[in-house]
Amino acid sequence: MKAGLYRAAPILLAATMAVPSVGQIHTGPSFHSSMPAGYTVVRLEPSGAIVSFLGLVECSEIEGAQQVSQGLNAKVVDAHGVPLRTFPQHLSFRITATLRKTLIDPPLDTVPSSESPAEFLLKLGFRLKIYHGLERREVSPDSVAMIGVPSDVAYDERVFRVSFDLEDLPVTDRVVLEIVSPDDEVLTHFSFGVL
Repeated sequence: MKAGLYRAAPILLAATMAVPSVGQIHTGPSFHSSMPAGYTVVRLEPSGAIVSFLGLVECSEIEGAQQVSQGLNAKVVDAHGVPLRTFPQHLSFRITATLRKTLIDPPLDTVPSSESPAEFLLKLGFRLKIYHGLERREVSPDSVAMIGVPSDVAYDERVFRVSFDLEDLPVTDRVVLEIVSPDDEVLTHFSFGVL
């Protein structure tokens, strides 16, 4: 009987440690000024070129913030522990669109394009959708800057910084950056939420 109890003790101890006590606060990992947003791979037709899109969220105002979970009262606090009520005002997405084989994943979709692959990269568009509950609105970028190789130099990769100023956007909202083709077709999207 004693031997069975000793064998079960580690299991019981692990189970009690895994169950949070009432009122216990759980914090997630800290937000950083640069955070990966994901990637997508598509194939252009009829050229057959593979385009990879890599997203990075850039927001210096959110460095060190943490999501604090208290059930229905979950909140986000800044690096000093002050609750955040609104999104940081300045938010950018750094988007890399490349013809290089940087990802091993196969294409998720096929996109028709009469443009050459290099021209296709230069003519990408961007827009932000903001979701507040069931409501949705669209925002145009405040600026789109091509960083790295200038547009007049032939190259197989383009990097964009797409910036937005978000005033009084509740921290409970969610934003989604859409990348659109020269024909205004949505190619992929990268979402970002604080809470």
